[in-house]
Amino acid sequence: MDPFFTHLVLFGAGCVAGTLNVVAGGGTFLTLPLLIFLGLPATVANGTNRVALLAQNTGAVWSFRRHRIIDWRWVRLAALPAVFGAMAGSWAAVRLDDASFQRILAAIMVLFVVLALWSPRRIRAGKGLAEVKDLGSVPVPALAVTFFTVGLYGGFVQAGAGFLILAVGTLAGLDLVRGNALKVLVVLVYTPVALAMFAAAGKVDWGMGVALAAGNLLGGLAGVRLTVLKGHAWVRRVVIAMIMVFAVKLWLAP
Repeated sequence: MDPFFTHLVLFGAGCVAGTLNVVAGGGTFLTLPLLIFLGLPATVANGTNRVALLAQNTGAVWSFRRHRIIDWRWVRLAALPAVFGAMAGSWAAVRLDDASFQRILAAIMVLFVVLALWSPRRIRAGKGLAEVKDLGSVPVPALAVTFFTVGLYGGFVQAGAGFLILAVGTLAGLDLVRGNALKVLVVLVYTPVALAMFAAAGKVDWGMGVALAAGNLLGGLAGVRLTVLKGHAWVRRVVIAMIMVFAVKLWLAP
């Protein structure tokens, strides 16, 4: 395929994936197969995708910060444990067992549909942004273990990690707008670590990664705007729909 057309396709896919990742999650289920289809080995596609995720979440965190939605206390409570998990997950990425893990992830996605339908805070659609739960009441050890596990999976493959972070955020008492802000912050903190480990192993195609990253950056900014303007109720409908689509896809995958 012509390199210009290849990069154009990656840019377009990145726009879609970046929007999807910020609003709900699962954009990697689009970009990883595309990178493989365009000729990259699976492990290189896994590493190359991290270039796009770094750009996407840098832009998304900046945009959420402009809307005063980012709570930086989550860096200590959630993002730092996720970094250590991502280090272990990235190291193990070359040992990925696709078939069994895809089915486990599908089950987790279906579980989150239940969690999304049952809102612990019973947030009404017209209420707007909910207050952030008092972080002093959050059980720190349990949170650290949970986000270490999220980082472990995110470093391993990333696909669907956003759904897991949204699920944890829901249980912690965040609405889906603030949960999305937490998601992009956590992913931004651990992605450079994962990217560095893939790059050190020669598992990154920087040309294709930059083309994908440009699209992901624009898509991520659009995703933040949609999330903030539309609010919790709209985001919940999108999340549930995307989880069901990807869960069925993963469950039926060979």
